[in-house]
Amino acid sequence: MNAHHHTQELLAFIDASPSPWHVVANLTERLENLGFVALDETAPWQLRAGGHYYVVRDDSSIIFFALGEQPLDDTGFRILGAHTDSPGLRIRPNAGSCLEGFVRLGVEIYGGPILATFTDRDLSLAGRVSYKTADGQIASGLLRFEQALLRLPNLAIHLNRGVNDDGLKLQKQNELPLLLSKWTEAQLPPDYFTCLLQEQLDSSAEQILAWDLAVYDTQPGAFWGANQEFYADSQLDNLASCHAGLTAFLDASVLDSGNTVVCAFFDHEEIGSESHKGAAGSFLPDVLNRIALATGTSPEAYHQALARSLMVSADMAHAYHPNFPLAYEPEHKAIVNNGPVIKVNASRRYSSESGSEALFAHYCQEAGVPYQYYSHRCDLPCGSTIGPIASAKLGIRCVDVGNPMWAMHSLRESAGVLDHNYMILALKRFFCG
Repeated sequence: MNAHHHTQELLAFIDASPSPWHVVANLTERLENLGFVALDETAPWQLRAGGHYYVVRDDSSIIFFALGEQPLDDTGFRILGAHTDSPGLRIRPNAGSCLEGFVRLGVEIYGGPILATFTDRDLSLAGRVSYKTADGQIASGLLRFEQALLRLPNLAIHLNRGVNDDGLKLQKQNELPLLLSKWTEAQLPPDYFTCLLQEQLDSSAEQILAWDLAVYDTQPGAFWGANQEFYADSQLDNLASCHAGLTAFLDASVLDSGNTVVCAFFDHEEIGSESHKGAAGSFLPDVLNRIALATGTSPEAYHQALARSLMVSADMAHAYHPNFPLAYEPEHKAIVNNGPVIKVNASRRYSSESGSEALFAHYCQEAGVPYQYYSHRCDLPCGSTIGPIASAKLGIRCVDVGNPMWAMHSLRESAGVLDHNYMILALKRFFCG
């Protein structure tokens, strides 16, 4: 399968996954179609060697694994970590308000988005809605408005003369509410927004109790460049890593390798991972421990397995932008379409250290994949990933890697077609050991 085909599949995956809840629903559907067995955290687990399983926590974090034929204390775990969430805007509980005849939706900022990129875009809503059923039970369902529903229009340059010199600055409390409709205040029903949700859910408005709704860009992903060598979409950080990991994991060479291979895709990375389903929570340790219990692995052998394990934290990397050379450490420029990036930070914002770096470089070499190193400028604060968090929690050696991309945390990000295929090949080799 060529690089363009893999990237086309990635764009389709992103466009079908406008929120973390949709990401996990789409992954679940794919795994079930391939015969993976769903595990319930509230029930006992029955596992067999060679079996394929998945478990979901709170609808937006998922761990799926193939149980190897070899004893865990001989092989350890091969773990890929990534995240399902992306920075953006989330809808407040009391969302709709009317001002001067315009209905606006109040938003909160989730993570660290580039706010200016949300202006003048065809925006809509997607996520999860919780409601009471006719028999009094609490249930949840996915919701997605397919059409352009919302907009954040820019102020005309005639009214903001300094915008090109000073940059677009949006006052976060007052200037981010999104325009939804035109009403007079007297006409606007008090449950107007809830009624919109009802139409999508086919559920009565009075039953809707709460929601987790993300703002998304309705424009689909696209290839670009003279040779179509680049691609653009929202949520490349970090759905590109999720897709690369899934594609590598499902390769026959991985599933037949005899290793116990694990993919752990967490929500809440963009806000620090401190939640019951984030990388700083118990989800991954719980799953690994229950795998050991279900396979009759003793506590001593389980700790041996952890000591033999390796984790790859896959999150996107900062690509060198030729228009802004001073933003980069000059000896560590990550170039688009030049292969995966090994991310290094002396202050442990990334989990990489020489031993794990060397292992990933070795896997790239064996897969015939070029690789690069990235180190941040010393005078700029460095972002972080799930790598240091999960590695410290489990005591597992870890390496942070990612494909180079432009405009990280923009509503419209860009990356290289070749790199997506390179990452898939490198991760296949990692899983096979």
